[in-house]
Amino acid sequence: MSDAAQKKTPLYEEHVRLGAKMIPFGDWIMPVQYSSIMEEHQAVRNNVGMFDISHMGQVVATGAAAAEWLNEMLTNNVEKLEVGTGQYTFLLNESGGIIDDLIVYRTAPEEFLLVVNASRAGEDFAWLERHRAENVSLSNRSAGFGGVAIQGPRVVELFHALLGDEIELPARNHIVDCKLNGMDISIARTGYTGEDGVEVFFFAKDAAKFWNTVLKTGEQFGIKPCGLGSRDTLRLEMCYPLNGSDLSPEHNPIEAGLGFFVDLKKPKFIGREVLVQAKENGTAHRLVPFRMKSKGPPPRPHYGVWLASEQIGEATSGTLSPSLNQGIGMAYLPTPQARAGTEIEIEIRGQKFPAVIEKKPLYKKP
Repeated sequence: MSDAAQKKTPLYEEHVRLGAKMIPFGDWIMPVQYSSIMEEHQAVRNNVGMFDISHMGQVVATGAAAAEWLNEMLTNNVEKLEVGTGQYTFLLNESGGIIDDLIVYRTAPEEFLLVVNASRAGEDFAWLERHRAENVSLSNRSAGFGGVAIQGPRVVELFHALLGDEIELPARNHIVDCKLNGMDISIARTGYTGEDGVEVFFFAKDAAKFWNTVLKTGEQFGIKPCGLGSRDTLRLEMCYPLNGSDLSPEHNPIEAGLGFFVDLKKPKFIGREVLVQAKENGTAHRLVPFRMKSKGPPPRPHYGVWLASEQIGEATSGTLSPSLNQGIGMAYLPTPQARAGTEIEIEIRGQKFPAVIEKKPLYKKP
């Protein structure tokens, strides 16, 4: 696909100016790396890194019945959200398959912000619109807003430098509105790297100003702009699933080991019956992490997983872990063979390499 056909985030010019290597990512053209995946990964693990997440969709649901309706559309319990808090959750089809994983924030008593995956934004909006209750309004604000994820152990220091010592960052899974140099921003204490961090949303017109303000102030804390490459290695070390790879309409949250984000006590939500059965009877397959035992080439998605000369599945994700200096990945495997400690083999370019199924997460902070 040509550059012309790709969507660009409001930070596209900044990425190009910083010399980022740009690649097609779904409908978008996004930075995969600036310096190196290794360097950007270590910046997030040790200092602080900033990712452009402006490609992600932002959908707003408002109305007196918005909470009740969203509770029937999503797996987690929306009714438990107080204003200023958020939760990770799933949008399912009727057979319990995952349309998308997302974060929903309650931004006012009758207003909710859904931050959805870029590749699913249009599909999610259409699905929600099709099932929308009469007294609920739905708007897609994606085009008018940008966002970044700022992640790493020095994120609190950075924000004190930006906002002053008297401003406290919100607690985990909370969201607050504030101003920075005249820009309206929303700061959410969420992220997908396993480190402390925030996701910040702002008007698209302020994107470049916000980005450059943070990079300048963050120099003293070793900040690095980060691309999709290190986002993938960071999330995979934590066994956080990626939509379109580890999560899909063919699999449900119970199979993916994410039942914690499903409230089966709720009497009604789309896909509930299938998940009740999956919880009671178990699932035929389970998503498990694995680690390569030798120093060979790293695993990649769709590489075959073998046990005792029989192929039992294929990798959904795979990479070289910068923190562990080993190949790691995830795969859906038959439940009887999906136990931690089971020795398996990964087929890489026609050769089989030894690996072992591990417990989550693959990376634990020293």
